Amino acid sequence: MIEPDFEKAGGLVPAIVQDAATGEVLMLAWMNREAWIMTVETEKATYWSRSRKQLWVKGETSGNVQKVREIRLDCDSDAVILKVEQRGAACHTGYYSCFYRRLSGDRLEVTGERLFDPEDVYGK
Repeated sequence: MIEPDFEKAGGLVPAIVQDAATGEVLMLAWMNREAWIMTVETEKATYWSRSRKQLWVKGETSGNVQKVREIRLDCDSDAVILKVEQRGAACHTGYYSCFYRRLSGDRLEVTGERLFDPEDVYGK
């Protein structure tokens, strides 16, 4: 199986996630070899949580799943782009994209619309 160079990347590679239809960047996550294999085999975006130290399938808790439509590797095979069909919000804060804020002078301006309240989905 073709895969990123996990050894060179220290076991984890960054996965940049884009909306397959629009190209909008939705999020950045991390993949280890197991997450890579699951993603390729199931076409469901699967990542490695550095904070929880476990695999997670995007949308498993929230229902906001990512159906993988295309996978790209960079020239060094140490970064991945997933082009996905996003159901609902990609961001755990309830926004479609994790990049819903723009630097405007010395402050962050919210440019996205919140699709859900995280407390309703994940609890407190």
